[in-house]
Amino acid sequence: MSTAPVLDPAHTALLVMDYQPAILAFVPEGEDRNALLGRVEGAIADVRANGGTIAYVRIGFTEADWDAIPASNKSFAPLARHRAMHHEDSATTIHVRLAPQDGDIVVRKIRYGGMSTTDLDQQLRERGITTLVVSGISTSGVVLSTVIDAADRDYQLYVLSDGVADPDTEVHNVLLHRVFPSRAHIIDTTALHSLLRAG
Repeated sequence: MSTAPVLDPAHTALLVMDYQPAILAFVPEGEDRNALLGRVEGAIADVRANGGTIAYVRIGFTEADWDAIPASNKSFAPLARHRAMHHEDSATTIHVRLAPQDGDIVVRKIRYGGMSTTDLDQQLRERGITTLVVSGISTSGVVLSTVIDAADRDYQLYVLSDGVADPDTEVHNVLLHRVFPSRAHIIDTTALHSLLRAG
């Protein structure tokens, strides 16, 4: 963890992905969920205070989005069939504790990755962002897809080990300890605070 390079806030964005009530429901209610929200809330405040960018990614579907999902899509066909996660449903809004502010980036996606069905990459590049700090639910869903995609797009990557969560603890641990380190620096919110200050 100590080998992670110092962050330049002017070129850094914190990705806050899928922090929506419908998806937070997969994180155990009570202390676990509150603690997770608290850590991400703190990370957002840290990045803001140092002049960095906050980028929110949320999942939500229109009628047309549902209609365009083929039956062959193992993950998303059931959502389409049940007309789940409508983009105007309160369950798909960003959690109130992490609410966006004016000037933040907010994109709506219709697949796992934060970039594949959005203009997130374009918006980040227009702001001169070259470094991403990744938080999100779940580790095996949006985080995995976005980390692989963003690494291929040559972003410098940091994954917040205590800002990601997954219903499957074993998968979560394998990704954090065995998969992500080849593409990203693994840090926690305390280290993020230090790396921002050191910049």
